[in-house]
Amino acid sequence: MKPIPTLLALAIALAAPGVWSQSPPVAMSPPWAQAMCAAWNSDAVLTDKLVESGWMKNDGGRGFKLMQIYRADCPKAARIEMQIALKDSKAHCEYGGASRTDKLDGGADYLMWADTPRWREMGAGEYGPMKAMMFGRLNFEGPKLEAMGNMGPFQNFLLLVGKVAGDWAACP
Repeated sequence: MKPIPTLLALAIALAAPGVWSQSPPVAMSPPWAQAMCAAWNSDAVLTDKLVESGWMKNDGGRGFKLMQIYRADCPKAARIEMQIALKDSKAHCEYGGASRTDKLDGGADYLMWADTPRWREMGAGEYGPMKAMMFGRLNFEGPKLEAMGNMGPFQNFLLLVGKVAGDWAACP
């Protein structure tokens, strides 16, 4: 049996599971928000249905909507923000990261917060947005009637919270 050339052996070793793996970012940190933004853009319900329903039209005349979220049991953590804009007839997440906006437009933008266990339950699909809001598991500020008319897409947003890898044990 011939010995494996050194470079080939190195390539095989580096390709082994765990060699290049990184820990997931802390849930609801700016890097996690960036991953959440990418996941949003891969979800046809969010990108298509929020345009069809007219949700994207209510942007306060800015050309985008803002969503800020945070974990209520992490009091020192800053909010994260997602900026959603109409792009190629899709509700496209243009930015996900640290909050860049001090004052949200209450008629167009969304602020959501919950304790970590509640975010995890919603992300796992244990219950949807309607139950979460009715029982105070998800706190919400923003255009309530608009949100009520978009419960299907909003459910997909909550499920993304469970799909995007994150370290929930630490606060951002």
